[in-house]
Amino acid sequence: MDKFVIWGGERLRGEAEVSGSKNSVLPILAAAILGETPSVIRKAPWLRDVDTMLMILEATGVTTKRSFDGDVTIDPSTLENCEAPYELVRKMRSSIYVLGALLGRLGKAVVSLPGGCVIGPRPIDLHIKGLSQLGATIEKHHGYLIVEAKKLKGARIFLGGPFGSSVGATVNVMLGAVKAEGETIIESAACEPEVADVVNFLTKMGAKITGAGTPTLVIEGQKALHGAEHEVIPDRIEAGTFMIAAAATGGDVTVLGAEPRHLEAVTAKLKDAGAEVSIGDKRIRVQASDARRATDLTTLAYPGFPTDLQAQFMTMMCVTPGVSRIVEKIYPDRFMHVGELTRLGADITMDTNSALVRGVNGLSGAPVMASDLRASAALIIAGLVAEGETLIHRIYHIDRGYMDIESKLARLGAKIRRLKSD
Repeated sequence: MDKFVIWGGERLRGEAEVSGSKNSVLPILAAAILGETPSVIRKAPWLRDVDTMLMILEATGVTTKRSFDGDVTIDPSTLENCEAPYELVRKMRSSIYVLGALLGRLGKAVVSLPGGCVIGPRPIDLHIKGLSQLGATIEKHHGYLIVEAKKLKGARIFLGGPFGSSVGATVNVMLGAVKAEGETIIESAACEPEVADVVNFLTKMGAKITGAGTPTLVIEGQKALHGAEHEVIPDRIEAGTFMIAAAATGGDVTVLGAEPRHLEAVTAKLKDAGAEVSIGDKRIRVQASDARRATDLTTLAYPGFPTDLQAQFMTMMCVTPGVSRIVEKIYPDRFMHVGELTRLGADITMDTNSALVRGVNGLSGAPVMASDLRASAALIIAGLVAEGETLIHRIYHIDRGYMDIESKLARLGAKIRRLKSD
């Protein structure tokens, strides 16, 4: 497996271009099979997860085509198989989106229970609850979900869970409801920009949906949808990662192509931590200051601070004077990065779903192991600020969600190199 070797101590400076959103493009690719004609998805990032989703769609008979400029064409007219096989679905959790899409298109879906990052339990109970309320029967058999419905009918569905609203369940129920008979009202719907992006795409396909970006979605089922062209929103998690990396390394980085409205919680926390943040049209500039200070953080559903940036922010707090508390409210077990950060010299004490971080004078480079996608990004930032050489193993995680990250960081002055596996 490939590795990253990083020589720390360089301040990041310059401009970084943000790619299309991973968390938008995956459900949008699944949604495209609901159409009767081809769809073109623009600015689809070159990521391993996108490759996996395309292979899953191809396994159902869908024809896909990808161009070097980032456009992906999905032709669902050849769809013939309702099964998403284990060998593909096990690679990422987002493959669960084909459940609602296949059900909406064929009236049946056979989908393996998903895999993905190891960040604690992420049950799909709300997905099952929502689709069953649309009239689907659901069975679990040999590790597969078998979902069938002779006719989907609109319903009022509450999707609140123990950790707030669920992006995945909101999208899956929406994919089933857009062709259901009558009106569906989703209460406690996820408000994330990625959900709104899926709504915008479905609307272009002929769906009737109101309430995007609010906790209540109203969907009026349509008998048929058609293909559409759609440009994916910028990846706010990639943008936030570069913003935090700039502040952590004492740098000055302008993130291009970002949507500032999607990053207001991140911007506020960076300012709390002493960084200077300037907002422009599709650009955000982060300048570190000598007055960096420890700041508490609690992850929350959008518009709160995203769980996908918790590990990166914690890394910055590891080298910030003072004591900060990081509380994880979305995935309480999402602290796999803590052990690796302590290997580099961080001072972190865990207490159930929170971590107490005492800032140290510096980290020291060492071999570390990436456990999941966002932990990988955190370890890269740690390597950038650590003294000496840091070797990050199992970087296939980072390739699932960050497009060409080592080249983007190198253009900012980072000393980072990918070591190819033998």
